[in-house]
Amino acid sequence: MTATSAGVGQGKRNVLGVLVDATDYATATAQIIEAAKERRGFAVTALAVHGVMTGVEDPAHNARLNSFDLVTPDGQPVRWALNVLHKAGLTDRVYGPELTLRVVEQAAAEGLPVYLYGSTEPTLERLVPALMGMFPSLRIAGVEASKFRKSEPGEAEAIAERIKASGARVVLVGLGCPRQEIFTYAMRPLLDMPLLAVGAAFDYHAGLLKNPPAWMQRYALEWLWRLGLEPKRLWKRYVLLNPAYLSRLAVQRLGLWKATPPAPATERVHEFAV
Repeated sequence: MTATSAGVGQGKRNVLGVLVDATDYATATAQIIEAAKERRGFAVTALAVHGVMTGVEDPAHNARLNSFDLVTPDGQPVRWALNVLHKAGLTDRVYGPELTLRVVEQAAAEGLPVYLYGSTEPTLERLVPALMGMFPSLRIAGVEASKFRKSEPGEAEAIAERIKASGARVVLVGLGCPRQEIFTYAMRPLLDMPLLAVGAAFDYHAGLLKNPPAWMQRYALEWLWRLGLEPKRLWKRYVLLNPAYLSRLAVQRLGLWKATPPAPATERVHEFAV
């Protein structure tokens, strides 16, 4: 459901020192497609609690996040933070997998080719036909699985050349948080198109992960659903980070912590996950 609140369009707001946009699906999609048409670099990510806390725990990464053109409130607790701290009046989050579908749908309608970067070959082999089945007019310019290693000297430029040579106008990046945000930050200066760090969207749309029921999403219980699916991998993320997020949110709300956002980063990252 698209939020229609008058609060949408307020721009970036401080959530624990991370600058998050008070936005909705329609506005975010329009910004991304506009950048694609204008051949303009545009870095996008959708942050849930885990994504925000990666910035809280790492000031250098916080600065990178604050340089993004668009940071959407992926999780309900992040939407709540915008409403509680800044009276944003948002009625819905902007969930990465759903934003991905809306961008892909509009890209297909506009004839803008899409490049898929990240995840594994088996996942991409399922993802491509799934997307083509949903959007038959979609043009997939290229598909490139993660190498699951650090970049080598000159590799960023080589990846950028492959993407540009494919004719792509939008890049979807599925490397997991925070690897995908660092990749997007590193590649943005090299590409004249939007890059979207889309989290688990590749796995969801390839049919490898199931979305929780709507009521769990509405009441911010998606973390419990995902914890049940992947307890060994995710228990620290949810059991430790969720209380830390809520406590920091409380002290920011009470004015006991200013949570001053670091200035947006500008320096190059020379080694990152590819």
